[in-house]
Amino acid sequence: MPLILAITVIIQAFFIYHVIRNNRPYWWAFLILSTPIVGCAIYYFVEIFPHSKEHRSVRRTGRNLLRALNPDAAMRKRIDEAEICGSVANKTALAEECLAAGFAEDAIRLYQSCLTSAHANDPLLMFGLARAYLDHGAAPQALLQLQQLQADHPKFKPLEVRLLQARALALSGDAHAALAAYEELVPIYTGLEAKCRYALLLQQTGHLKQAATLFQEILLHAKRFNVNLESEQEWVGIARQGGLPQ
Repeated sequence: MPLILAITVIIQAFFIYHVIRNNRPYWWAFLILSTPIVGCAIYYFVEIFPHSKEHRSVRRTGRNLLRALNPDAAMRKRIDEAEICGSVANKTALAEECLAAGFAEDAIRLYQSCLTSAHANDPLLMFGLARAYLDHGAAPQALLQLQQLQADHPKFKPLEVRLLQARALALSGDAHAALAAYEELVPIYTGLEAKCRYALLLQQTGHLKQAATLFQEILLHAKRFNVNLESEQEWVGIARQGGLPQ
């Protein structure tokens, strides 16, 4: 009995510490103290679990399971829509599904077919085509497309365009130019992707100490600002592994 009581007190103390540290309403502390087991359980499932790695893992696993059970459902839906109505919107949606499924060459053809007539200079389509080229490993074509996009639409997603340029430069083998591009981009880029990709490139080019410092900065940032966005967790995970394959 004393052991169970001690464990209960420790668990209560942990949850109350979490309440205070994360600026949760103080009535949580009263609930945890007044009903130790029920209060802790409610607090965990309401305040901790939805923001935890476990919850993100559950959601990700659920999506992966649905895709595994019916892997081509979304693709078939987009193909049917494009066949019924070959609009730019339907073709673009199909191109995005192709990219998600790893069919970059098909995405390239779809984006190219959209960049005609009234949409020949559409910045969103130009950006999508550059992404498709990059995913296909066609760095020179991606760079040319991005240069044209910058020339025609200099205010369109400037940071995202510069990130794609840095990636394309790295893919093309111009590590020096890619490192310089990342060095300029990282201080102004919102999110962790640019810094993480910069660290990975530094690691690949032998700048191990600088890469390790950046990975540590990513982890400190994620902890300090309680980064929970699923899109950012990929980069936090890579930083936690020190850039090693996960």
